[in-house]
Amino acid sequence: MSCKHYKNSPQKYYKIISFATVVGLLYACSTTKKVPDGEFLLTKNKFEFEDKKEFFDEELIGYVQQKPNKKQLLFVPLGLLLHNAANPKYDTLFSEYLTYPSEMRNQKLRDSLFIKYNMQSDVGKSLLWDRILHNFGTPPVILDQTRTEKSAQSIEKRMTYRGYWDSEVKFKHELDSTAKKAAVTYFLKHNSPTNIREYYYNIPDAGVKSLYQQNINETLVKSGRVLDQTVLEKEVVRINDIMRRSGYYKFNNANDEVYFVADSLKDRKNVPLTLEIHKDSADSPYKRSTFGNIDVAIVDEPSDFGRKTVKDSLRRIRFHKMNDNYKTNSIWRAIIVDNKSVYNQNQLDLTKRNLLAMNNFSILKAKDSLRQGGAIKPNDSIVDVLYLLKPLPKYEIKVGTDLNYSQFLNWGLSPSVDLTTRNVFGGAENLSTSLSGTFGRVVNPRDLDNRIWAYELSAQASLSFPRLLLPFNYYKLIPKRYTPTSSIVLGASVQNNIGLGRVNFNTGLNYFANVNDQSSHRLTLFNTLFSLTKNKDSYYDFFVNDDAIRRVVFDDYFIYNPQLKQQFESGALTRDQVSEQIIGDLNYVATLDAKKANDLVGFLGTLVNKDRQTQDVIISSFIYNFIYNEIGKKDYPNAFYFNGKMEVAGNIPSLFNQKREDNGGVLRSPERTIFGIPYAQFVKFDFDVRKYFKTFGNQTLVLRQFIGVGVPYGNSSSMPFVRSYFNGGANDIRAWVAFGGLGPGGSQVDERVRTYLMGNIKLTTNLEYRIPFTDMYEGAIFTDIGNVWNTENNGFDDQFKFNRFIREMGVGSGFGLRVNVAYITLRVDLAYKIYDPNKPDGEKWRFNQFQPLKPTLNIAFGYPF
Repeated sequence: MSCKHYKNSPQKYYKIISFATVVGLLYACSTTKKVPDGEFLLTKNKFEFEDKKEFFDEELIGYVQQKPNKKQLLFVPLGLLLHNAANPKYDTLFSEYLTYPSEMRNQKLRDSLFIKYNMQSDVGKSLLWDRILHNFGTPPVILDQTRTEKSAQSIEKRMTYRGYWDSEVKFKHELDSTAKKAAVTYFLKHNSPTNIREYYYNIPDAGVKSLYQQNINETLVKSGRVLDQTVLEKEVVRINDIMRRSGYYKFNNANDEVYFVADSLKDRKNVPLTLEIHKDSADSPYKRSTFGNIDVAIVDEPSDFGRKTVKDSLRRIRFHKMNDNYKTNSIWRAIIVDNKSVYNQNQLDLTKRNLLAMNNFSILKAKDSLRQGGAIKPNDSIVDVLYLLKPLPKYEIKVGTDLNYSQFLNWGLSPSVDLTTRNVFGGAENLSTSLSGTFGRVVNPRDLDNRIWAYELSAQASLSFPRLLLPFNYYKLIPKRYTPTSSIVLGASVQNNIGLGRVNFNTGLNYFANVNDQSSHRLTLFNTLFSLTKNKDSYYDFFVNDDAIRRVVFDDYFIYNPQLKQQFESGALTRDQVSEQIIGDLNYVATLDAKKANDLVGFLGTLVNKDRQTQDVIISSFIYNFIYNEIGKKDYPNAFYFNGKMEVAGNIPSLFNQKREDNGGVLRSPERTIFGIPYAQFVKFDFDVRKYFKTFGNQTLVLRQFIGVGVPYGNSSSMPFVRSYFNGGANDIRAWVAFGGLGPGGSQVDERVRTYLMGNIKLTTNLEYRIPFTDMYEGAIFTDIGNVWNTENNGFDDQFKFNRFIREMGVGSGFGLRVNVAYITLRVDLAYKIYDPNKPDGEKWRFNQFQPLKPTLNIAFGYPF
């Protein structure tokens, strides 16, 4: 920071420094305000490892019984400060006040306590402020030295559990009597671990033994590895899953049938380990079970089952219904379990998932039990299943309002009304209708100091089916366990952004299938979008930068061709007609010097922008989307995410229309149309790959790679505006705002034009390191790299080439703060340009122009990826 900058705004820095000083003094003086004499405020737990650190060391922190007061606002224990700000007498008074029954807690009781604690001046007062401070504050954590010793013992036990039987844990207290503060240091020594010398298994039951041997390659327990009890626990879970999905009903349900025995009598460092599986002490044989009766009842209350229901059946499933509101076959599709099939716990879990996914029922009871075999004993090989389902309300309405932020709209308001109508045709079909809008103010391009209203209104209807809408039986191809569903979507929207606006109509037929909790498929047939631009003739009125460049070229050409100027000013020629003549006049182009030639290139860019921004287009496409998602699953701490999408557009319309029409684009060739609107032809591939690495316990390193390629062909010479790629924004390359001047490629075209030039190739790499400060606050540092290009050279030096694309990738870095409140994450990122490929040589690296107080600000909800 330069002295000049400080001199220009001393008042601002004075306020910052003063605020920081006050906060520092409050923090230093008030944290021990309520620490009794002779006691110490615990301020820090430190860990020192006296030998090589191990991968599990971060979890040892959780075994410390006393932890310092949590810090909010990055470094200040706000809860402790609030607690200390309350009247000390009020702490004791309020604690006693809460011991009384709630019906006695009133002003009269408070007054009596005020007198008791010599607070007569507060009689008749509610002391609301002190109560707020007391409720939201947290008392100081006073060092308890006996708990330190117990913490050391707990840590040592955990290290032993992890396989380090000879580990040692010592501790030391650092006491500051003057400041009334204390810190605890734990000294950890792992020593050498205990390893598995040989691994055996003792499984008397032949059937269970055979199943275990068939899956032994997947075992987590192997010779030569550390004898880690957490690994043994995972192995028990794995064995349970194998057996329960292979017919062994409630296998190891009491967790006493599968266990490990380690023989440490001869050697504590290398011990033989044996897996033991026994049904009981007598080694009774296990029996495989099969599903028996499968009963599904649709009732209002559990007591209605059997008493008010009528029995029906379909393909070995017994149904019990109080009325005919739901067709039997619509419920049958959700039932995975089947009569006389081998018992499989997974099928029970999938059936519950399918029933809930229908969004038509709540499950009152899901019961599986061994069939009773008369008065003597139950039958131990047949499992009967019962589901009691209660229909959800026929109609459900939701009214909501969202607050959103974007670089264009700034802050906007998005009200919505959603109505769900269930079981429309008796087959558990749901009709969802939605009316929504977004309202806000955007910068007026004709007056940058003012904002104008912008809005988007949309209506959409979606009819979902708990089956695939196909004219043939598909269950042998797509099993019921994939939960196949379909939906028909119809929608319309009206946008009015900066004057042009757009009207969109969309429709489509979608198919969904979930292979498991991680993998899902989506196939969209006949996805059709009609996109119509309003007020096309006003393009230059709102895109004033493009208009400025157009005027320069027009004025120069009118000097070269005065007759054309007269025709234009008389209204005989439109701006588009003049533009076509200029770019087609090769004799004029030959007269231009370097500066005017560069102006002409910029002018060509404005025409590309105009054609794309004002284009009416029909996109009729086939879309396939595959998603693999481990995010949020407890079994995947280092989660992986993949989203691949392919879209092919325009092939069906091309079969029925061969006539080409010139529909108004200056640079576009004549195109085939439907209802006078050109249709797009292209193929497009998007790949979004993410990997999450947990580090140091609760910190996360995230790597993301996005690759997008769109190839126009046939009826399209370029990708339509709504399917093209652009750079920038809160979830992309954050050092540039959306349409903020990065790309395409390394083009040196006037930035005023490049702002709205897009591409059909996109590469983006993101790296982000997330550091939680508290449960509420999280910091992040990040680097974003990427750009967009075109497959063909449009005259702007924006073509993708393998020998130079790396030099044309923009680089931005920065840091951010995330605030987690309930289920909402507010994100603020400050980003700086590091490398700008669109600057002239010698100016691409931006270190010399680095301005720490002028970052690119990104405000958003949720994580960027």
